[in-house]
Amino acid sequence: MATSSASVPHTAVGTPTPIDSDERLHSLDILRGLALASMILVHFHQRLERSVSGTEDLIGWFVYIFVEQKAWGTFAFLFGVGFAVLLRRLESRDVSVVPIYLRRLAGLAVLGLLATVGLGFAILFEYACWGLVLLLVRRWPTRRLLMLALIAACARPVVAEVSTLLAWWKVTPDVLAGPNIWAMEHDAAQLHHYGAVFSARWGVFVAGLPHRWPDLLPGSNLALFILGLLAVRHGVLDDPKRHVRLIIGWMTFGVASWALSWTVLRNLPDVPIPGADWPIKFGFGLLQDQWLCLGYAGGVILLVAYRPRWIERLRLVGEAGRMGLTNYLLQALVIDLVGAGYGLELRMRPYAYIVVAPLMFGAQMALSHAWLARYRFGPAEWLWRSVTYARWQPLRRARAVTSHTAAAPA
Repeated sequence: MATSSASVPHTAVGTPTPIDSDERLHSLDILRGLALASMILVHFHQRLERSVSGTEDLIGWFVYIFVEQKAWGTFAFLFGVGFAVLLRRLESRDVSVVPIYLRRLAGLAVLGLLATVGLGFAILFEYACWGLVLLLVRRWPTRRLLMLALIAACARPVVAEVSTLLAWWKVTPDVLAGPNIWAMEHDAAQLHHYGAVFSARWGVFVAGLPHRWPDLLPGSNLALFILGLLAVRHGVLDDPKRHVRLIIGWMTFGVASWALSWTVLRNLPDVPIPGADWPIKFGFGLLQDQWLCLGYAGGVILLVAYRPRWIERLRLVGEAGRMGLTNYLLQALVIDLVGAGYGLELRMRPYAYIVVAPLMFGAQMALSHAWLARYRFGPAEWLWRSVTYARWQPLRRARAVTSHTAAAPA
């Protein structure tokens, strides 16, 4: 939770400044830190896991069902929260939102492009693109935003189903299928020289743009962006105790959607049309297992609200979350160096990576703690904020005041 305004340094109206540590919602930092820990496990599972069978294969099964999409969904929800907090802060100081937010998205797009081409991780660039929609709809009423979230969640599976049916009737041109982009990306990752990998990934990125037409449709990320925006707008995160029923409601929806997805939808009979069954088994985007992230998010928010001592217990997790962008990029760098063909090309048994993944996150927590003891933001966060506000932000923490000054009456 945020501290009282008395502890926050005064900033003149009309002066845009980033949120410092004393003004943060600690539950969100903890949630982001837990999502980062989950992403390490997901990265090991997706990129470094060796093929196994038997009991050991249950580890990958667990990661896929309980962690993979949910960690991504948590980050998407937090992205919408971050936009809404920035919007609220700027408007409270009578500062124009548009230029600052556009610079913020431009900075994220550059980092995302570097991560896509250099490391093979594309999600940041997608966030930057779909973040533009939040700017356009930020003043929409709640009901209209919820309708947009519903459309965003359903758009890709619905369009995929219609396209498949049209193709079955020989109406859709074959050119819509395009090249096998995923196979091209896999081939790029197997090259044994980084210059070749970089060139191949750039080629894949450019060649894939005209054929990734489904990416032009909104998806679950935009839906979660909007839910994060609405959570801030209605004060759910500022005072969770006043919104317990709402939080439990979205948690129940998330858990129920996840359960129905795995127990009912995925066990439906196959449709006798090639490619037509996955949108149905995906619940046309309405009932999907990714919504379990809402259960996780609500659980963390309520835990911190009713048991504030957990803020201190999870302090190191929260510090890793405060440096979320830096730590995510570090994860991507390490995983790429370890797993790509130009690097170690390492593959690990699940028994090994369920031990290594917590150790890796422990190292990130220790690094974040040491860094934040001296600096206000992580290095990537500092660079991103400097781009956002079009001037270099102060990075080092001010030296502690003397005991005499600290003891002076207010």
